[in-house]
Amino acid sequence: MGTTPAADRCVAVITGASSGIGEAVARALAPAGFDLALLARRGERIERLAAELRSDSTRTLAVEADVADEASVAAAAATVAERLGPADVLVNNAGQMLLGPFGPERAGETRRMVETNLLGAMTVTAAFLDQLRQRRGDLVNVSSLAGRTSAPRLSVYNATKWGVNGWTEALRQELAPDVRVILVEPGIVETELLSHTTDEPTRAAMERWYERAGALAPEDVARVIAYAVSLPHHVSVSELVVRATSQV
Repeated sequence: MGTTPAADRCVAVITGASSGIGEAVARALAPAGFDLALLARRGERIERLAAELRSDSTRTLAVEADVADEASVAAAAATVAERLGPADVLVNNAGQMLLGPFGPERAGETRRMVETNLLGAMTVTAAFLDQLRQRRGDLVNVSSLAGRTSAPRLSVYNATKWGVNGWTEALRQELAPDVRVILVEPGIVETELLSHTTDEPTRAAMERWYERAGALAPEDVARVIAYAVSLPHHVSVSELVVRATSQV
């Protein structure tokens, strides 16, 4: 892969690209003609994915970055612009789901979720905003149905996703018509996120609920995102709720 940006190419930046929805979005956008910048903390995973998706028609770039680290994100934005060109699409997908009772003993997990899910999305968007404006691009924020409802043991996760939803709608109005802002709210999706929950009773209860309610595959959500960014710029599917048909 060369280091000179191609003026006629579209560039998609995906955070949390090392697994789950982020990886699936990369796989969905590669055949759609996008060059891909894959951002995640787990450098080896995104390097492997970038190598797999790289082809004569798709340039890929793996950038190890932590969305909770402003300097890391700023460096990533500069690298993307230099190596691939300015971003046409930014998919804010990186997230943490550390469920359990609220209390002082979980202060570290509380901070991690807020810094990743909410502040992380804001930090990444700020770093790439000039690029998106330049390209009249798309900002896609991956939130959750947990941003519409609340439940015990999900309070901090709920708070971050409610925050993403409110911020996204205000940003949609603020950035129109230059940047198209799209909110995607998945229901239950079969990813590794639930396995990161350290509170055993909560994790076990959620696993039972996943089994009863049915779960989407990450590829299901990725297809929806690919559809939303494929529309002409004057058409905005600004809010998309995506759940399994069996989830009520």
